[in-house]
Amino acid sequence: MKRLVCLVAAGLLAAVSLPVLASQEEAREWLDRMTEALASSNYDGLFTHTTRHHAETMRIVHRVENGHSVERLVSLDGSGREIVRTREQVHCYLPDRRVVLVEPRTDLGALFTALPASGPETDSMYQMSVSEGRRVLGQPVRIVDVVPRDRFRYGYRLWIAEETAMPLRSVVIDGRGRPVEQTQFTKLEVLEHIPAKETEASVDATGFQWIRGSVAGGLRLALPEGLRSAKFPHGFHLVGVRQQAIPGSPLPVQHLIFSDGFVAVSVFIEHGHGRGPTPPGGLRVGSANAYTASAEGRVVTAVGEVPEATVRDIAAYLVKTQQSAPAATGK
Repeated sequence: MKRLVCLVAAGLLAAVSLPVLASQEEAREWLDRMTEALASSNYDGLFTHTTRHHAETMRIVHRVENGHSVERLVSLDGSGREIVRTREQVHCYLPDRRVVLVEPRTDLGALFTALPASGPETDSMYQMSVSEGRRVLGQPVRIVDVVPRDRFRYGYRLWIAEETAMPLRSVVIDGRGRPVEQTQFTKLEVLEHIPAKETEASVDATGFQWIRGSVAGGLRLALPEGLRSAKFPHGFHLVGVRQQAIPGSPLPVQHLIFSDGFVAVSVFIEHGHGRGPTPPGGLRVGSANAYTASAEGRVVTAVGEVPEATVRDIAAYLVKTQQSAPAATGK
């Protein structure tokens, strides 16, 4: 269980609407505006991140430097955790564990991941609509609803400021219509300029253990073209492969990243190290689910902010792959 929690950590950041719905195209335009605002604006804000069993207050500072974004997230509750995203890397400072995790930057794991422009494939997975909403933080907003067309995805409701296109509030919704995760700003300033020091870590990491992941240069995944699981979730594609250092694992693990364009699922494949077969099982942390299974001496764990069925079926797909083909090889 402790190992599964480590993998979850590694694989990982009420207004009432008026009943006036617009088209899928208009909702897409608001998501595009939000994407642009998140990527190109300088902002400093405080927000609460709430799951069913946990609430955390955080500060986010985002600035644009020579056309590239730099971001700092700080937990204001307890642990003092900080996440700093530079142009090329992500540093996660864990003062309570005296550990710094360093990975190549991808925005798939960002807390405020910018949703991409929709296309025919995305539209086949999600139904979107937009409506007017009451004010949030004193600002008029539009509410965008993103509703999945199957059981393999969560739904989303976003309160987007009309003037700045910033997401002032977001809710992740499960298949029964229940909120599983909420993020809401309590303060947000969009600024012309933010000093560089505001996006530098404040943690003194002297004497900390540094754990570094790396992109798997030249690593190729042996996925037979004819292998297709009937239960593999529609729309998810392999978008990244890397080597990942995991606390508690003596060797780097293979880290695969699948995405449907809105959300990402990380899959970790590690050697069993003589532990014997690992019984299949799942774990839930907030809106994130993880599922572990084993095959051919390897342990496969899928982690993502998606329903349990999704990580379970993706893990099963990779287990079948491990049984049908050699492991990934470097060339």
